[in-house]
Amino acid sequence: MRKYHFLIALFVVVLDRLSKWTIAHRLTLHDSIPVIPGFFRITHTENRGAAFGLFAESPSEWKVALLIVFSVVALLIVSSLLWKNSHSLNTTGIGLALILGGAIGNLWDRLVSGHVVDFLLFYVGSYQWPVFNFADSAIVVGAGLLVFEILFAKSPTQTTA
Repeated sequence: MRKYHFLIALFVVVLDRLSKWTIAHRLTLHDSIPVIPGFFRITHTENRGAAFGLFAESPSEWKVALLIVFSVVALLIVSSLLWKNSHSLNTTGIGLALILGGAIGNLWDRLVSGHVVDFLLFYVGSYQWPVFNFADSAIVVGAGLLVFEILFAKSPTQTTA
């Protein structure tokens, strides 16, 4: 089953790389295309911080290096958990695979250019969600699957007779 988990992670990385490459080569920085007026637009931004723009305005010269180190540590932990828990295709394995793929996608950007390309912007009126990308989405969905598994999965003692 490991191959399926790593194929999921690879699919996320490929989708993330293709989408970021397309945005970076087709839209100038801060250019925008309305998709659903009043709700969703494609907007080319560069995030020098963490997910959803956290710490983007930090002047620290160590910021990118610390984010890279944090990403590498997270990748090692997620890879280890995925390797140990990949005996079947289940919610935990899929969640870890999504997190792995998303983390690799964003780490790739940081290593190559020192920032992450973001482009998905959802908004209602004057409120807008921070701009994000497919890697961020995979990480959030993967984390959500893990939380769901923790909160709602039956333990072996809860099985029905």
